[in-house]
Amino acid sequence: MGTLQDPQDTGEPAQPEPDSSGPGPVPEGARGSYGPAGPYGPAAAGYPGEPPRPPRRRRRAPLAFTAAVALVVGAGAAWAATASGATASALTTSQIVSKTDPAVVDVVSTLGDQNGTAAGTGIVLTSSGEVLTNNHVINGATSIKVRDVADGRVYSASVIGYDASHDVAVIQMRGASGLPTADLGNSSSVKVGDKVVAIGNAGGQDGTPSVATGRVTGVNQSITASDNSSGTAENLSGLIETDADIQAGDSGGPLLNSAGQVIGIDTAASTGSVQLNSSTTTQAFTIPINEALSIAHQIEAGTSSATVHIGATGLLGVEIASAAQQLGSPVAGAQIAGVQTGSGADKAGLAAGDVITAVGGHSVSSASDVRSALNGDHPGDRVSVTWTDQMGQSQTATVVLGTGPAA
Repeated sequence: MGTLQDPQDTGEPAQPEPDSSGPGPVPEGARGSYGPAGPYGPAAAGYPGEPPRPPRRRRRAPLAFTAAVALVVGAGAAWAATASGATASALTTSQIVSKTDPAVVDVVSTLGDQNGTAAGTGIVLTSSGEVLTNNHVINGATSIKVRDVADGRVYSASVIGYDASHDVAVIQMRGASGLPTADLGNSSSVKVGDKVVAIGNAGGQDGTPSVATGRVTGVNQSITASDNSSGTAENLSGLIETDADIQAGDSGGPLLNSAGQVIGIDTAASTGSVQLNSSTTTQAFTIPINEALSIAHQIEAGTSSATVHIGATGLLGVEIASAAQQLGSPVAGAQIAGVQTGSGADKAGLAAGDVITAVGGHSVSSASDVRSALNGDHPGDRVSVTWTDQMGQSQTATVVLGTGPAA
């Protein structure tokens, strides 16, 4: 039985939930942590008449699970999905790649806290350099570089906004203009059996985009993506499932239909072959482009919500223990594994082993709860935090948020 992973990294559990519209029961497995590396799976078989592709180089990037860089709102722009369907002319794989490559970028995040870098992929939405990618591609980044596949030029980038719960982010390439943009399709027309092509920065090589071919094997699929390092878990639903060989670094890259139109952004894949309806195949999961664009429109408009964050990320300065790290405290809440020296939490007196029970008046019991409670806050905001210390005493203090990583 295979394990599910995010196309940026490896190792965390995912429990796919089958949908009646898919090809059959989806086996249990594990999805990687939210970080800029990704899935490793066996090479896809391709299509009848096509030679099998050799396995691509596998790469595992360091991860970060705290939030990071100040965000800069990009210039206003509009984009829209175009209709895709039977009337669109079917292209060969090479034609699809030739058409799409100029609108693909490599996204490289510097992870300051981990002293490393991590690679992903992005899709150019506007000629001025707005790029659609996965949230986990820029999660924890203290700086972001984007390489334009069309001409090889490298740009610095900032985060316009993100939706961690749906794994979508929009970043802005600084100083970009006149860029080729992606041809966006309509994911509502996708059906099981459709041919698909995935293009991305597999292996984090920052060179000619890699290509993986396959078929749609399910629609409206759901998985639970868990990050044991940060203690967070996200339920991703409505996903397109394919057997394309999505690999590390492909996160945020486009999934294309036979007309070369983007129908989704790749986000998770299997580490090995799995048994589905008496046949062995790989699994990859893609966020439908209609959903991703809906979130991107909200981000571009500067409209924050319970899930969409706009502007710089406010940093509390604590690392929440994962379930495996819990120290057995009888108090219900989010237990602190560590506190960043000099942060607002440090100055307020919070320490490792304390259990946070409320943030901004909202009860919390996990890292996800803490993040949600801070979603509308920004650097410099003052937030009330209630916790139980290691002596069992309840305390409350006002914490001034610092400037954190991207997400």
